[in-house]
Amino acid sequence: MVTPASPGGDGRTAPASGDGRTAPADGPTGGATGPLVVLTGPPGAGKSTVARALAEELGAPVVDTDERIEARAGMAISDIFIERGEPAFRDLERQVVAEELASHRGILALGGGAVMDPGTQAALAGHPVVFLDVSVAEAVRRTGLNQARPLLAVQPRSTWLKLMAARRPTYERLAVLSVDTSEEEPAAIARRIVAGLGLARGPLDDGPNDRSEGERA
Repeated sequence: MVTPASPGGDGRTAPASGDGRTAPADGPTGGATGPLVVLTGPPGAGKSTVARALAEELGAPVVDTDERIEARAGMAISDIFIERGEPAFRDLERQVVAEELASHRGILALGGGAVMDPGTQAALAGHPVVFLDVSVAEAVRRTGLNQARPLLAVQPRSTWLKLMAARRPTYERLAVLSVDTSEEEPAAIARRIVAGLGLARGPLDDGPNDRSEGERA
C-alpha cells in the first residue's frame, strides 16, 4: 500500500486526517541538489533491497549509509557499538547522512535509527523521504532478527516492537510517501515509489563504488 503525505502549513509534509494522505503538489523531486529518493524504515522493511530495485528502475546509483559508516570506521556496525558505544556510532551516522544528503544524487538508504537524530531530521527537510513500513511478522520472516543488529541482540521481537513504536511517529512525520513492503516484491514496490514521487527514468552515475552490496534493511 502506498500512502502519500499532504503538505503542512510550514511547507513540511504532514499526515492528513483519517487514512487518506495527499501527495504535495510542489514536493521535492531530488536529483539536482540531493538524492532522488531517501529510504527510511525499521529493520526488515527492505531498504537495501528496495534501493537496488529503485536503482534498476531509475538507472541511478545507490548509497547505503550503514555501509558508508562501516567503511569509514573500518569495522562492522556491531563492533562500533561494542568498542566505541552507541553515542559514537550515532555521531558518525549523523555526519555520513548529512554528507550524502548534500552530495548523493541517486537512491539513499538510511539506517533504521538515523531519523531519530534531531540534526538528521532537520537535514531531511525538503528531501523526498519514503517510509518503508512492514509488519513484525514479515520482518521476522525476512531477517530472523538474528543478523548483526546491535539493538536487537536481546529479545529481538519485543525489542523490534518497542523500537518501532518509538520511531513510527518520526518515520511518518518525515515521509512524503509511505509504502507497506509486507506483501509485494521489491520491483513492484520500486514502481510504486517511482509513480508516487513522479520520478522518470534517467541514468545517473556517482561512480563505480556507489552501488549498495549489502542486504541489511
